[in-house]
Amino acid sequence: MEIVKENGGCEADRRRLLRLKCSVKDYAWGTIGSDSLVYKVYTANSDDQIDSRRPYAELWMGTHESGPSYLEDDADGSNGVTLRSWITENPESLGDRVLEKWGCDLPFLFKVLSVARPLSIQAHPDKNLAKKMHKAHPNLYKDDNHKPEMALAYTQFEALCGFVPLQELKSVIRAIPEIEELVGSEETNQVLIISEHDDEEKMKSAVRTIFTLLMSAGPDTTKQIVFKLKRRLHLESEERHLTDKERLVLKLEKQYPNDIGVISAFFFNYVKLNPGEALYLGANEPHAYLFGDCIEVMATSDNVVRAGLTSKPLDIQSLCSMLTYKLGFPEILKGSKIRPYITRYLPPFEEFEVDVCDLPCGASTVFPSVPGPCLLLVLQGEGRMSTDASADEISMGDVLFVPADTEIHLKSSSDLKLYRAGVNNRFLYSL
Repeated sequence: MEIVKENGGCEADRRRLLRLKCSVKDYAWGTIGSDSLVYKVYTANSDDQIDSRRPYAELWMGTHESGPSYLEDDADGSNGVTLRSWITENPESLGDRVLEKWGCDLPFLFKVLSVARPLSIQAHPDKNLAKKMHKAHPNLYKDDNHKPEMALAYTQFEALCGFVPLQELKSVIRAIPEIEELVGSEETNQVLIISEHDDEEKMKSAVRTIFTLLMSAGPDTTKQIVFKLKRRLHLESEERHLTDKERLVLKLEKQYPNDIGVISAFFFNYVKLNPGEALYLGANEPHAYLFGDCIEVMATSDNVVRAGLTSKPLDIQSLCSMLTYKLGFPEILKGSKIRPYITRYLPPFEEFEVDVCDLPCGASTVFPSVPGPCLLLVLQGEGRMSTDASADEISMGDVLFVPADTEIHLKSSSDLKLYRAGVNNRFLYSL
């Protein structure tokens, strides 16, 4: 496949696909070495020496400065051409609508995640809050953008996500006496007396109060309450089967002893995704990924507000004040077939969508041209990819940038699995 070798170039150059070398993150929660999907993809994508003893948590594909992608022919990581700098020199590669809306940058960030132990309880700010946080603490909040996101399970994938429905929350308060001991009976009663017919703001206010009190508990109090909870659950496990959530809480306590995130997990939906199912999250929604491999796409941002299950800096008051306090189980996307071999996942965010292509050996398909850019990731198999400007073989670990208005033809030489992240079609084709 012919590759652009420097910024600028002729019009034909700007129309070609760009092979990319991508950045990896070795966060402590990542899966170690060859057990990590991130490790496997990075090993195939990178020319670097790979240390198999490290955790491999995230592979970043895109333009964010905290983990930029480089054009393959200039991928030395120091003076090479980044995808973002190439786009700056070739803004027409984004298409007019994307360029007008988001300027000279990709509006989405594409990732592979391998989660061996829970990530922090966290949320991502909306645009207004992100601007304030970035201005006040640019060292902690690296950009001024919001970060809606979608996680598409590659293996079985577990997460805590959003507040449980009202009736389940009431059951939690009745079943977990440690919560009332921590926040007080008057506050828990305010939740117990709420009806499904009450004003939504009244409901949210009561949940906000109890959750903020719980998360704001001091370290000594937290230590005592978590110890009581653990002791009670261990004793009760000898007489009854613990619930999935109770077993999860005991597992979290082993990994993060004396952490308020252990008891706060009872407030959140425990979501288990099967491969091919997706979960999406808007701004200001609490969540924590727990275990498994996923493909993730989000608005181009790295802003995270944390409040538990982590050794990283916490901002509990900001998190508690920013949350929406919506109650209910999240929507699970199973994707829609848009043509043979291709399934689309379309969240309610303008910045992104994901297509998954499962192409059997010897089969062919086409990604029609769209008026926006996309990134392609090959996660399995081999094949041939062609456009009107280039053609070459592709295999596991390949990552490519596709300019706007480029039709892609695929033919597999073995069972091929490919992910495409692009700008949401509802935005591209809206009137």
